[in-house]
Order: sequence, then C-alpha cells, then structure tokens
Amino acid sequence: MSQALTLARPYARAAFATARDEGAFAPWSDALAFSAHVAADPRVAALLANPELGRDDAVALLAPESRGETYSRFLAVLAESHRLPLLPEIAGMFDALRAEAEHVVKATVTSAAELSVAELDAIKAALRKRFNREVEVATAVDASLIGGAVIDAGDVVIDGSLKGKLARLQTALAN
Repeated sequence: MSQALTLARPYARAAFATARDEGAFAPWSDALAFSAHVAADPRVAALLANPELGRDDAVALLAPESRGETYSRFLAVLAESHRLPLLPEIAGMFDALRAEAEHVVKATVTSAAELSVAELDAIKAALRKRFNREVEVATAVDASLIGGAVIDAGDVVIDGSLKGKLARLQTALAN
C-alpha cells in the first residue's frame, strides 16, 4: 500500500465518522470531491507546498462556498498537519466508506458501443442480485473491446468483451 494511502486513512475515517454523526454523507462527499479536485491541480499543489501560504488562506482556497463549520475545521487540521495534498486519497477513501455504509456497490460498465437503457437496466438488476446491494453504475465506451462489455465493481471484474474472450482463447491455444 502506498504511503499516501496509509497517511490518508485516519483522516478519511475521521471525516466519515463526523459526516455519519452529522447525518451529512452527501454534503461531506461533495465538499471533499471539490477540495480534492482543487488540490489535485498542479498549480494549486505548488501553492500548497509554499510555506508562506497560511492555514486560513489554504482553507479558503480549498473549501467550497457551501461548506459547514465542521468541514472548515477539518481542512484546518489537514493544513496544520501538512496533509492537504492527500485530499484526493481522502476523498476516495471517504466515498468507499460511504458506499459500504449505505450498502451500495459502485460499478463501471465499459462497452464497445453505447448501451441502451434496457441493457443498462438488465446489467444493474444482475449486479443487484449478485451483490445483494444497491448498485450505482457509471458507463464508458471503448471501441477496442470490439463487442460486449467489461464490468468493474471494485474487487470483482467481469470481462465479457469480445477482446477478452479472444485473448483467453489465444492463451488456451498457446498452452
């Protein structure tokens, strides 16, 4: 595991616990996504590394307008600990903890062509049945798959693409 993930974990857990206590998963998720996006910008990252940048200025730079007082204090703690560059990792871990708490599986379906609503609904239903959880699906198109789709649901990857089937056939014939 990378050092950034190790360092980010306690902050993500603290943010999650605070959001859970406040009953505010969505606002915290949105605020963290905003702050992570801003912090990931190379120009902002260089500014955050500048020792002349004060804590309050860093918080003002990274906090969305709709932030709460608790979120501002969270950013201040990150600033004091010189952990603001970890915001992308913290946001990712927070979203994973939130999905687990809300019993949601996030999946990405990459297909060779745009899927119809009926095809997407069928995939969602099958994933709901398989994981026994609600499913949030993002879609992507990759013409190099030739046909079919690849479903990535965290620890589970289902490769039903023609490209994947051809690769497996080639491996089987080579052995």
